[in-house]
Amino acid sequence: MNVWTPLFLTFRIALCSTVLAALAGLPLARRFSRRANPLAESALLLPLVLPPTTLGWYLLLLLGRSTAFGRFLERHGIPLVFDWKGAVVAAACVSFPLFFATARTALAGVDPRWEDAARLLGASDTKVFVRVTVPSAARGLVSAAILAFARSIGDFGATLLVAGNIPGRTQTLSIAIYDAFSAGEDRRATALVAVTTVLAYASLLAAHRSLPRRWD
Repeated sequence: MNVWTPLFLTFRIALCSTVLAALAGLPLARRFSRRANPLAESALLLPLVLPPTTLGWYLLLLLGRSTAFGRFLERHGIPLVFDWKGAVVAAACVSFPLFFATARTALAGVDPRWEDAARLLGASDTKVFVRVTVPSAARGLVSAAILAFARSIGDFGATLLVAGNIPGRTQTLSIAIYDAFSAGEDRRATALVAVTTVLAYASLLAAHRSLPRRWD
C-alpha cells in the first residue's frame, strides 16, 4: 500500500505552485491594495468559484499540445500536458485567488504613513515596498502562501485534466484517492484520505497561527 509516492509528489507540486502563485499574485496584490478595481479583481478571483474542471479545460485550450504556445513549450523541453509541470500550473491557477485575496488584504492593512515617511527620506517605490511594506505585512503574506499551499494539495479537477493520472509522475494525493476508490482498494483510499486530511489541517493551523493579532 504505497502512499509515499503521491504524498511526496503532491508536496513538490504544492510547493512549486505556491511559489508560482506568489510570484504572480504579489505584484497584483500590491497593485490593487491601494486602488480597487472590481472588474479586474473579479476576473482574478474567478478561479475561486469556477469548477476546477472548467479551469482545467481553459488551461488545455491555452497550453494544450494542439495550441501554438503548447507546441512552443514542448519544442523547448517544457511539456505541460501529462507532465508534473502541468500539475504545477494547474494547482497554481487554482490556488492563485487565495494568495491574491489574502495578500491584498495584508498589504492594504499597512499604514500608508510609514510608506510616505520612507519616500520622504528618499527611498524609491521599490525600496519602500521591499523594506517597509513587505516586512509590515509579512505575517499576512506568510498566511497567504500557506493557504495557497493548502489549496494546491487538494486540487483534483484541473490537475486531472491537464496532467492526467500517471502513477509516480502526475498522480497526486487527491487523484490517488479517486484511483484507489475506483479500484475498490478501500484500505489504500482510507490511508490516502487520512494523510491528505492531516496535511491540509496542519497547513490551515499554520496559516491561522501566522495571521496577525491585534494584541501583537
